[in-house]
Amino acid sequence: METTRLFQRCLLLLLLLMGHWVLAQRTPSPAFSVVPLGVKGGLDEGNLSAYLVAPAGSASYVCLDAGTVYSGVEKAIARKVFAGPAGEVIRNNIKAYLISHAHLDHVAGLLLNATDDSPKSIYGLSDCLKIIQNDYFNWRTWPNFGSSGTPPALGKYQLRPLAPNQEKALENTALRVQTFVLSHAKPYQSAAFLIRSQDNYLLYLGDTGADAVEKAPQLRNLWQAIQPLVKAGQLKAIFIETSYANAQPPAQLFGHLTPALLMQEMTALSQLTGAAAVRGLPVVITHMKPTPGNEAAIKKQLTEANSLQLKLIFPEQGKLLQF
Repeated sequence: METTRLFQRCLLLLLLLMGHWVLAQRTPSPAFSVVPLGVKGGLDEGNLSAYLVAPAGSASYVCLDAGTVYSGVEKAIARKVFAGPAGEVIRNNIKAYLISHAHLDHVAGLLLNATDDSPKSIYGLSDCLKIIQNDYFNWRTWPNFGSSGTPPALGKYQLRPLAPNQEKALENTALRVQTFVLSHAKPYQSAAFLIRSQDNYLLYLGDTGADAVEKAPQLRNLWQAIQPLVKAGQLKAIFIETSYANAQPPAQLFGHLTPALLMQEMTALSQLTGAAAVRGLPVVITHMKPTPGNEAAIKKQLTEANSLQLKLIFPEQGKLLQF
């Protein structure tokens, strides 16, 4: 009798182990590690748009926008994401910056940390880089850490223009980027960055208005470009802003999205891919304005409108995300 019971227990344990093994084979390993250094869309100077991205298992990150850098790294150190100190993480682990547009809430951290940073590249659309060089790195607003413009040019940063729709390798990383033009209160531009690691992709959008409001096809063009990746399961996440709750008047959106407009755009994507392809797709909500009640309203409205069954993620400063 005891032998039979022992055999049954061993058989049960073997079945459990086999079940865990099968589950592990079906659960793909993460392709990307993302560390949000700042997640809000204004007001909170210590928590503005910036996201570190690296291939999973790598310590070589690119920084997508740079509204807050040092404070965000400190939060990540407190959460045991990095060992620290913060200055060393910024100098050694951030290999390049990708800037969607040159508004201060997307570049302030880059500017303020430039003095203690290590030499590296800043990537962006040509117009964005011209603003950084001419309006910031000019010895009036800030020292010229660029490699041209008002002398003396200190040459700490190489400003490298990205051509729309063309893929480019990012120096000192295993990542590549393809850039798309966005409309941010027409005629002003922002950018979306499609980051590739081997055969896996992550899409980050800077500030953007909806096509219907901006009277421009920029998001439609972006959805057309990424729809094969969504259908193939290669796009691991979309980072996209939702700055205001639905009560914000259209004339006061200033090139931003609301929950209703975001879901309209996600519906446009799903019409290209089929509804099944976007079901469970991680959509990370960025750039919420932290005015009283706004963030809670955005989360509630997005959750209630999520008929596509997207995997909505509300990032926290310094908390590691993996996709």
